[in-house]
Amino acid sequence: MKTIENNEDYNKLMDQDKPVLLDFYADWCGPCQTLLPTVDKLSKEYEGKIEIQKVNVDQNKELAAKFGIRSIPALFFLKNSEIVDHAHGLQSESELRKKLDALLN
Repeated sequence: MKTIENNEDYNKLMDQDKPVLLDFYADWCGPCQTLLPTVDKLSKEYEGKIEIQKVNVDQNKELAAKFGIRSIPALFFLKNSEIVDHAHGLQSESELRKKLDALLN
């Protein structure tokens, strides 16, 4: 799973035509670390269909501000560069799968 390091990475991601899941996290965030293996597993499963990338809120404050991140983990589902869904806090694999499948339809 790739990490968005800066605005250039984000802009490149938005230029491609696949749906996107952005996972906003921090290394010190317990729930973020709990969610990470699930998001990583899904990124492998949906590879080629959905771009799943992480954003460290401590290292990318500008992007976190752009998305109005106030609590983490925060997950944003985008299609055609538009936010179509989001989730905050710990999510189950089945809930994330439902949202990812909806992104593909």
